Amino acid sequence: MRFGLITDTHLPGKIITLDELGELPRKFLSSVDYILHAGDLTSPKVLDWCEQIAPVFCSTGNNDPIPDPRMKEVQILNFEGWKIGMIHSLEGQFKPSEELQNLFPEPVEIMISGHTHQERLEFRDGIVMINTGSITFPQHKEVRLGTVGLLELFPNHLKIDIFPLGETPGSPNPGVRLLLEIKDGKIINQDGPVLT
Repeated sequence: MRFGLITDTHLPGKIITLDELGELPRKFLSSVDYILHAGDLTSPKVLDWCEQIAPVFCSTGNNDPIPDPRMKEVQILNFEGWKIGMIHSLEGQFKPSEELQNLFPEPVEIMISGHTHQERLEFRDGIVMINTGSITFPQHKEVRLGTVGLLELFPNHLKIDIFPLGETPGSPNPGVRLLLEIKDGKIINQDGPVLT
């Protein structure tokens, strides 16, 4: 099963939809079964846009003032035998795993977050921690194509690839690629500055 991971779209603003960044956002998200948005949409219109492409699960960010029943502070999802917890901010992401687990109503094996606009991937204490940065404001730069994540789940096997989604003319993408593949609880492939 394939999941498109995005976060911190902060739309509308200088642009109204992700289509204004070119065809790559829609093309990427059209390749997945589900979209997981880790919050800071700033408008439910982002969910409307995403739902034209694939079913969406979304956590509520600190810049999401408009309540929408499609958003939850914390999302708990079960796919392919994996328990996923999604929250906008893993406050104190370097805290012990047990403390981070307290952010969720039940233990999870995959933690997805956003908020920092900085892509980050870590495998610690049997938990995969994913932050795909921002698709529109990578590393807090002005509006441009940023980073996204492709999460592929199978029973006892996952692959997460965080990568720059291309370049906006005149505005280089500062994102870096992070790749991690785990099978039966062991890392079988990794690339980039993944924390292990």
